[in-house]
Amino acid sequence: MKYLSNSIKRKLVSKYQETETPKNKTRVTDINVLLNRVKLDRKQEIKKKFYFSAAASTGLILFGLVVFS
Repeated sequence: MKYLSNSIKRKLVSKYQETETPKNKTRVTDINVLLNRVKLDRKQEIKKKFYFSAAASTGLILFGLVVFS
């Protein structure tokens, strides 16, 4: 029983111990990927603004029709 508890303790402790990882690992980023992401984000923002303005103007038109009818 004593050996079983030691192995369980080692497994639990090993989860929280830091393993040696290389700190000097360089990350490579592709500028084209970043630029494409920016373009897609701009397109999505334009679409959201268009939908919001369309919904707001439709709401104003409906409100005007209800009030002035």
